[in-house]
Parts: sequence; C-alpha cells; structure tokens
Amino acid sequence: MRAQRVVWGETIADLAAEDARVVVLDGDLATSTRADIVAERTPDAFIQVGIAEQNMVGMAFGLSTLGYRPWLSTFGVFLTHRAIDQIRMLVSQTKAPVRIAAAYSGLLNGSSGKTHQDIEDLAIMRAMPHMTVVAPADEHEAEAVFRWAADFDGPLYVRVARDAVAPVFDAGDTFQLGRPRLLVEGDDVVVVSTGVQTSRTRDAVDLLAASGVRARLIHVPTIKPLDAAALSELIGDAPLVVTVEEHSRIGGLGGLVSELLAEQGAARVVRIGLEDRWSESAPNDFLLDKYGLSPERVAESILPLVAARV
Repeated sequence: MRAQRVVWGETIADLAAEDARVVVLDGDLATSTRADIVAERTPDAFIQVGIAEQNMVGMAFGLSTLGYRPWLSTFGVFLTHRAIDQIRMLVSQTKAPVRIAAAYSGLLNGSSGKTHQDIEDLAIMRAMPHMTVVAPADEHEAEAVFRWAADFDGPLYVRVARDAVAPVFDAGDTFQLGRPRLLVEGDDVVVVSTGVQTSRTRDAVDLLAASGVRARLIHVPTIKPLDAAALSELIGDAPLVVTVEEHSRIGGLGGLVSELLAEQGAARVVRIGLEDRWSESAPNDFLLDKYGLSPERVAESILPLVAARV
C-alpha cells in the first residue's frame, strides 16, 4: 500500500518531467507532503515559498496567468483557513487553474492535534463558487485524479490523506468527474462514503454482512460537482441512507446527500461523522474508534438503524 501523499509526489514529478507547465509551490512541508519527491526529481518545477501560505496562493495565481499549471502543497488546514481569503479572491473568483493538494486532510495527521486537523474543509470548499472538490478513496484513485487534473482548467481542491489505506480500486483506475461509484450491492441499507473513509466503510460493510445485513456501498469521490442524477439512481427508493465521512457531520458529504434527497422528498438520512466539537491528538486507531469511524464502530452504528426498520 502507498499513502496518497507519496502517490501525489511521484505522479506530479512524472507530470512535471513531461510538461513544463507543471510547477509545485511548497509551504515548508515538503518532506511531510512529499513534495520533496518533486524537488529531487524535477527541481526546476519546485518552488520553496516557506511558511507563507497567503503569498504562496498569490504566486500560484500569477503563475497561472502565464500559462503554468501550479499545485499548492502544504497541510490542508493552512490553505482552507489561513489562506482562504487569497483562495477566494484570487483563485475562485477568477476561475484560475490552481490545484490545491490538501495534504494531511481529515482527522488522521500524525497526532498533530486539533490545530492541524482539518475536519471542516469539505464544507468550506464546496460552498465556494467555481471550486471543484475531490476526495479519492485510495492510492489508485488518487493517481487517476492527479493525472486527470493535468488538463483540468479551473480551481481544484483535492483531499490528500497522510496514511495508506487498504486499496479499494485496482491499479490503472480511471477518474470521471462527478461520478459516484457503486462498490457493493445490497438492499437492507444504503451507505454512502467518501475519501479514504470509504476503505474503512467497506470493511464495515463486510462486518454487517457477517451479521446478516446486506448493505449497498456507494463511494462519492467528487463532492462538487456531483452527478446528482447518477447518485439518485444508485440510491434508488431506499428508505434509509447512511453517510460516513472523516469530516464534521455539518456541511460535508452528509450535508450534500441530505440536501439532494430532501429536494426529492425521499429517504431518511443518518450522518456518521465528527460531532460539532474539536478533535484531539492521539494515534489513528484510537481516534477512529473514539469518533465512530473505525469499521467496528460504523457497523455498530448502522445495525440498530436497520433493526428498527424490521
């Protein structure tokens, strides 16, 4: 298994070797985000900006006006919070082709704690006009997203996880913007997940199957723009939909699916995610278990929901 951040560094280095327009701007975190791979393999495509995220966004915008296809590389929280004004004014409002590689996104960031954990990013970025928001499930979908992004002409935010997860897709996977993906068939409950949480949710679906519950699992890699019609078709007339995300329950995938189904007047939606509180520093397994995102806790949350319908 490879971590998405490693896949990002290797893929962008490959793209930079082929295309002089590709450039990476780093916020003094290259060894963590793995932008150091780009610096080592294609040094002419690497710019070390230092701890100056707002300036980094401005530089990327300027480069984009000259025909470059810049990637911003730092921890996601520093971009979606510290540099959000520059992203809003320079990137989103101008529709600039700036790519945001939001490393260490979500809850699991190497025990850095609540100052560095970004569990609000999907809500923030999907509310921003013109911003495309993508959260790949594993290393293979991530590589497909990074290669697809080479020719994408607009603002792009990609969640890039720190740690590796069990692969969901095969090597050579392809990415189609907006497309939800059916992973497991089932009629007892529909479960919708995104990002690397999908890998853990797939394990939860296996645990549910062992308990006699057949869950349908849908992966949503594109938070915005979502193919709403395709997702509605996959959900069908299911009376119960459960969303699972490594993100606040407010405004992310759960909010997106709830909005969609509310407009159609169908299905009850239960959102599994972080409650309205700050998270904390701890090992990955502890955090996943405490916040209800481990396969076991996800399965335990879904079982009584299904039982209540019987």
